[in-house]
Amino acid sequence: MIDALKIAALVFVAGVLQASVFSGADLLGGTPDVLLLALLGVSLQRGAVAGAAAGFLGGLVLDVATLQSLGVSSLLLTLVGYWAGRFGEATSGERRYVPLASVLAATVFVALGGYLLHFMLGANLVAERALVATLLPGLGLNLLVGVPVLAGCRTLLRPHERGERSGEVSLVG
Repeated sequence: MIDALKIAALVFVAGVLQASVFSGADLLGGTPDVLLLALLGVSLQRGAVAGAAAGFLGGLVLDVATLQSLGVSSLLLTLVGYWAGRFGEATSGERRYVPLASVLAATVFVALGGYLLHFMLGANLVAERALVATLLPGLGLNLLVGVPVLAGCRTLLRPHERGERSGEVSLVG
């Protein structure tokens, strides 16, 4: 219960910070996505289900706070949270490349997926600006800012002890 409250508070604060502070910040032509990084930190520590739930909550907070198309960010971040949780479970999260690889893949997926969803909704977007001019600086900033954000999430959400985590399910008969 306390773990769920920590995750909800972390994602809520990251969503509000993303909508209020970081969305207007233009650093080297891009913007760091703190909500995405916090979501990756939660997903890599707690798995696919917690990641998907946190992604939905974070996307909903972001969509409501920015008055964007309701559901676009929720859909993208739910998929990212689930994928990152599965990626962390499959690689056991202990390898050094897992956090940075997840930041790289998630940043590219959110940019491409967001462009595709907005295009399907009829928004006028310039592909070169959406996919090249802002993606590359944003990717660099996410990789740079991702290290302390993911470390903070790892500290806040300490790994479960061996006995606390449920193991495999087996049939008794």
